[in-house]
Amino acid sequence: MGNHIFIFEFVSGGGFSRAEIPISLFCEGFGMLRSIIFDFKSLGFEISTLLDHRISHLSKFLPYDHMKIINSHETHLKKYKEFVRDTKYSFIIAPETSKILYDLTQIVKNYDKICLSSNLEGIKIGTSKLDSYKFLRYNKISTPKTFLIPLKRKTMDKDFIIQKFKSLQRPVLIKPEDGVGAESIFYFESIEQIEQFIQDHEQKIEGERRFILQEYIEGKDLSASIIVPSTKSPILLCNNSQNVRIKTPPLKSEYLGGYSPFENYEEIKKHFLHSLEKINFTKFRGYFGLDFILTNDSEFNFIEINPRLTTSYIGLRNIINQNPAQIIVDSFFNRWQPGEISYNGFSLFLRIDMIYQGPLMNIEFNSQEELVSKIPEIITPPISLDDSNIYSCFIATTTKDLSSSHRRVEEIIQILETFNFKIVIRRLVEL
Repeated sequence: MGNHIFIFEFVSGGGFSRAEIPISLFCEGFGMLRSIIFDFKSLGFEISTLLDHRISHLSKFLPYDHMKIINSHETHLKKYKEFVRDTKYSFIIAPETSKILYDLTQIVKNYDKICLSSNLEGIKIGTSKLDSYKFLRYNKISTPKTFLIPLKRKTMDKDFIIQKFKSLQRPVLIKPEDGVGAESIFYFESIEQIEQFIQDHEQKIEGERRFILQEYIEGKDLSASIIVPSTKSPILLCNNSQNVRIKTPPLKSEYLGGYSPFENYEEIKKHFLHSLEKINFTKFRGYFGLDFILTNDSEFNFIEINPRLTTSYIGLRNIINQNPAQIIVDSFFNRWQPGEISYNGFSLFLRIDMIYQGPLMNIEFNSQEELVSKIPEIITPPISLDDSNIYSCFIATTTKDLSSSHRRVEEIIQILETFNFKIVIRRLVEL
């Protein structure tokens, strides 16, 4: 088997084979898949992967050696297990929701193969926002007060929520206990908003899915991309800025992208590493993301643990002075020697939504390669996953600073317009 690795990304790899693929999740998912495949391929790994049949034409943008297509009449699991069985290594990118990531990682362990992404114990803690909260509190790390919302007649207990809102005396968030990204996050400033939300969602609770209430901490949304070896301190790859818009119902909260590294990373790095040293990571191994808030008085409040590759990887790999896949491999086998990790510029990453107004409606089959050659920053080529002419792509810049990245995004938009795209949403990342 040698250096044969199976790299699986849930959204583009058939996880939605019998359902509509959410375009926002797809753009980020395929971007992560393409990025990590390139990085492992550059190390000489033989690459196997899965693709949903609806995006099989994007295989030309992946330097793979072996690929299997998941058709609409099947799930990904059979072919997933075949690749796990036939390869030495696996790297898994999947949502924590409904234990998807945990169960896929368990399959790798059942076949007695090497999983280079994240370990089961760490995934178990990170999957549960309540367990993550308890873990951070146990390690005496600042984190927002978090409560599991009880159910009353199969809906969220309104009295409990209002009681906690009154006792906290500040805005609160309600979000899924095992959610990912900005999925189903709701922001409240008043009891009236809470009452209206409960009334509107009384019949919309997803089966037995549980929700948490969390105090809202104002500040800058940041994240840390870290790798946890088994015998050494965590390796900080990068501190990243996140552009997250938290909305009051009925508006939906949204993750808009971000940039790497955080603009003033040198100022916060020492303070952040000091906080990181307080955390006992003995139950963790592999690649993790940490979401945290930098408050207005320069304090850190850790929000949650993401036990997987995160979207920030698409940006950080553009500017870090080492191949992050090499650090992943070396840290797993305890070969990584602590050295200076530095950055060459900034990478701004975001999704762009647009309408295709050209003469052909199958742009993905006709102009994608030409477009990517003109805009190398395109990580996920423009694609529509429904019957509309709305297309989305994901880009990641590499420039000397954040202002230059913003200018480059404007240039990219101008090029897209020459390909008959009209931009409908510009997700500008705040400076």
